[in-house]
Amino acid sequence: MALSSNLFIDGVKYDKEKVIDKNIYPFNIPSIKNLDEIKFNKPVTFFIGENGVGKSTFIEAIAVALKLNPEGGTQNFNFKTMDSHSNLSNYLTLYKSGNLPKLKYFLRAESFYNVATEIQRLVEEDDFYGLYNAYGGNLHQCSHGEGFLKLIKNRFEDNGLYILDEPESALSPTRQMSLLCLIDDLVKKGSQFIISTHSPILLSYKNADIFNLDDDFNKIKYEDTDIYKTYKMFLDNPERMVNILLNSDNN
Repeated sequence: MALSSNLFIDGVKYDKEKVIDKNIYPFNIPSIKNLDEIKFNKPVTFFIGENGVGKSTFIEAIAVALKLNPEGGTQNFNFKTMDSHSNLSNYLTLYKSGNLPKLKYFLRAESFYNVATEIQRLVEEDDFYGLYNAYGGNLHQCSHGEGFLKLIKNRFEDNGLYILDEPESALSPTRQMSLLCLIDDLVKKGSQFIISTHSPILLSYKNADIFNLDDDFNKIKYEDTDIYKTYKMFLDNPERMVNILLNSDNN
């Protein structure tokens, strides 16, 4: 794989020949079974697909392969609330350009509370009061979405490598637009993002590639995604869509 000079990670290879039993989780997930190699060409890479298709599993495995905490944070976070991550990371080879990011960070909406709790513990028990400056204060004193954005605004740096797992789960549509602006600002300052998402707002980012796990990680255009089509179909005629849904024979 040819390496590009402006990204920290140029791609991922799944060493499936090393897997002993492909019939157990996570190796039996259809999208993972058919995975071979992915090349990153843009500073933002999105992974999309239906619930259960393996997005979070794959994103988490990339983060763990980067020595990041599976629940979130930097490589310096070593807390563990529950050991639930898969061993898929053991079978991933990351193609690195040789450029070193100033910061690597894994941020996932579902375990953000755990990260905020660990930050507060470090402040209160270990006197790491500098973390308040780094994270903008006590994240538990904000709503989920406010704390999520405060962390990104205060902790994320230029020339960083950021793995985000369904960040829209914590954010209103307006705040998703704010996140889109933050991503763009950081990209312009040399950062790279790898994101799993269901958000049509985030997916609209132009300087990005979208990989569809429902179609064996094949690349797809924004307007061709089910996410875009479904939201557009609903918003173009919400009354008709609600009538169809609520009066369907399947209900």
